[in-house]
Amino acid sequence: MWFIYLLSWLSLVIQICFVTLAIAAGLYYLAELIEEYTVATSRIIKYMILFSTGVLAGLYLFDGFPVLMVGTGLFTNLVYFGLLQTFPYILLSSPNFILSCVLVVLNHYMAFQYFAEEYYPFSEVLAYFTICLWVIPFSFFVSLSAGENVLPSTVQQGDDVVSNYFTKGKRGKRSGILLIFSFLKEAVLPSRQKMY
Repeated sequence: MWFIYLLSWLSLVIQICFVTLAIAAGLYYLAELIEEYTVATSRIIKYMILFSTGVLAGLYLFDGFPVLMVGTGLFTNLVYFGLLQTFPYILLSSPNFILSCVLVVLNHYMAFQYFAEEYYPFSEVLAYFTICLWVIPFSFFVSLSAGENVLPSTVQQGDDVVSNYFTKGKRGKRSGILLIFSFLKEAVLPSRQKMY
């Protein structure tokens, strides 16, 4: 009886390691895609903001969510549109970025407070958090390293400098989230050198 119990804990640890590795690989791949296709990423984030806005309006109209909570969510989406104006160049000290971080915390507080008072099944609460609170900030977080390999003097209105940089075959030194993922990849899966 105790052997199978220990075996179940061992399998849980192994499963957690596999899930963590899969998530890290997925994030690494997403960060690579975002760096290479910044214009398409900007368009996708824009559509996600519009979808989230529609969901918030639907929650107010059809499910009677509080006006203050929905209004704060809509204002947060407006701030996200402000962040999108300079995408992929997001300054961590800009007022838009700081305001969006504060609004994310405020939205979470209001959602926790509302769902503590009103009963909803866990899947519906998770759907609200995923679509209205997590997807857009997560996409901005993953794309933070997209503008780091570009010289500021080469940026012109309407140019996708990051994509041009990578399509010409120039790969500079990585920084930010890609550097972390590259380090983890080398630590977990070291590359072998060929012997001739």
